[in-house]
Amino acid sequence: MAKRKTWREKLRDSKGLPKVQPIESHQIGKWGDGTLVIPAPLELDEVMRQVPLGKLITINGIRERLARKHGATVACPITCGIFAWISAHAAEESAEQGELKITPYWRTLKNGGEINAKYPGGIDHVRARLEAEGHKVAAKGKRWVVEGYERSLA
Repeated sequence: MAKRKTWREKLRDSKGLPKVQPIESHQIGKWGDGTLVIPAPLELDEVMRQVPLGKLITINGIRERLARKHGATVACPITCGIFAWISAHAAEESAEQGELKITPYWRTLKNGGEINAKYPGGIDHVRARLEAEGHKVAAKGKRWVVEGYERSLA
């Protein structure tokens, strides 16, 4: 039986990425005409690592930065979401191994300032980290959001 890859191994596995390609005809209505970048997982991690204490970024903010970096119209929302999730799990895996300087994944929010419930430890863990950094988190229906997150965007 093959050994499962660790989260850190998954983060380092670029699978031939990044790749810039034309936006497919069925996606033009959603993203417009132009090019789509599928970034490498480490590229997403790099942007997430650059968000300083007290600041936040949204997944769309990351996508905008990566599209600019590659001269593309848009960055793939599906792979960016998956790679942010891998980055978060790799960071927790590193923390479990005693590393102190990990990717601050909790500073990466979903659109609208929503906490990503799929990050390690779920809402409670991410909320505690954000509140420890001075952010106010509140329930908004079934979602949890950082109040006034726009003022803290990096």
